[in-house]
Amino acid sequence: MDPKVLLKKDMKEKQELVNIVLDRYMPRKDEYPKEIHKAMRYSIFAGGKRLRPYLCFLAYQLFKDELDAIAPVAAAIEMIHTYTLIHDDLPDIDDDEYRRGKKSCHVVFGEGVALLAGDALLANAFEVITYAEIEDALKVQFVRELAKEAGIKGVIAGQMMDIDSEGKKVDKKTLNYIHTNKTAKLINVSLRFGALAAKAKAKDLAIIEDYGTKIGLVFQIVDDLLDIEGSEAKLGKSIGKDEAQGKATFPAIYGIEESRQMAAELTAKAKESISSFGERGLRLMVLADFLLNRKS
Repeated sequence: MDPKVLLKKDMKEKQELVNIVLDRYMPRKDEYPKEIHKAMRYSIFAGGKRLRPYLCFLAYQLFKDELDAIAPVAAAIEMIHTYTLIHDDLPDIDDDEYRRGKKSCHVVFGEGVALLAGDALLANAFEVITYAEIEDALKVQFVRELAKEAGIKGVIAGQMMDIDSEGKKVDKKTLNYIHTNKTAKLINVSLRFGALAAKAKAKDLAIIEDYGTKIGLVFQIVDDLLDIEGSEAKLGKSIGKDEAQGKATFPAIYGIEESRQMAAELTAKAKESISSFGERGLRLMVLADFLLNRKS
């Protein structure tokens, strides 16, 4: 079977698995207070590729087969990711009315509820990690590392500089800082957690993290390009907002063609890095190309 077809089938199966776990640990929408629980579930089950949980699963499966032990960790990472999307869409940040083809959380439930729904997903993610069937020491490590990567040394740092850089001329170092923190770190930690839970050796972990850093930047570069060249119908969100808001993006600094070339080169290097795993790393190889050529 075509590797691309196999990848899509595998992604769908793992999406279903992480959705089952999310449903298990999320509050029911009819639980009191209902409005915030409805908002949380509305956003977490609005669709999406579940890329970060998928990466966690793939890294784990490089060394072990059974996914039940790591599934709560993968779900927790998706909760963190969804919290960032809810907050990104708020009027005071990116002011987006659509996400994943649906009205943004704050448009449906109001800004206050959306803010709290994001906060709740962030807090609950750390609780969900504790339900994973892994060693307690590893749970503590994951909580500490995820707090760091999602906080002021990671995602929030990137978001802060993203806001601060709007309408300003930024240098390449600042651009790299924004997107390494805002996007790449959460992608990389997804792979890292999967590998660590499967007892990967230090040499293998270094390879996986190198791959993760590179595809994390590819993901952001392609995201920036799609905001210029993409389709709103396929993306499920508004396009052209980066330029309108004066955002620090790869096309804004490097131009479209150089950005495209940069993404292709990073993808090639990521595939070269993971090639040492041979047949075991095939899905990660195919995924790298999928992320480079994605349209949504």
